[in-house]
Amino acid sequence: MTLLHLFYEFFKIGVFSFGGGYATIPFLYELVHTYGWYSENQLTNMIAISMVTPGPVGANMATFAGFQTLGITGGIIATLSLVFPSFLFVIFISKLLKKYKDKFLVKTILYSLKPAGCGLLCAVGCNLFKSHVNSIHAIALFIFLFLISFKFKKNPLYYFLFASIIGICFQLCGFKLY
Repeated sequence: MTLLHLFYEFFKIGVFSFGGGYATIPFLYELVHTYGWYSENQLTNMIAISMVTPGPVGANMATFAGFQTLGITGGIIATLSLVFPSFLFVIFISKLLKKYKDKFLVKTILYSLKPAGCGLLCAVGCNLFKSHVNSIHAIALFIFLFLISFKFKKNPLYYFLFASIIGICFQLCGFKLY
């Protein structure tokens, strides 16, 4: 494992994870099974930690994954290589997009990327749910938060923080959530 290989993999993630930090999750999940740089459990922790730490979720996850793989240098390389394609796209494509944004083909392509990203994210979420949620308490908490999110329509961070607090309380009381 070299820094160049780490740079290449996270550069690919940066190129193809169109739509924000959560779009990196399917690619990070694939790295678990392709290279074994970290485990599924570490990926789950990575997602949770990235959501509560300041900064973009995708960059936080890249930093954590790179750190798990090659230490501090790996964290820096993974983060920079994930962000670098976006930097290039903004510089080179912004003028083209401004010129052609009203064209039917461009609108169609951009419109079709949203459901594709949602589908990938949903598939990874289902796989992580099946492999890590093994308790009735966790399933009940998930169902409760899922239903209440439709009623109140608050920022997902509130639900995540609530679930974190409940999870800590469950752990302190001796209940296992995963």
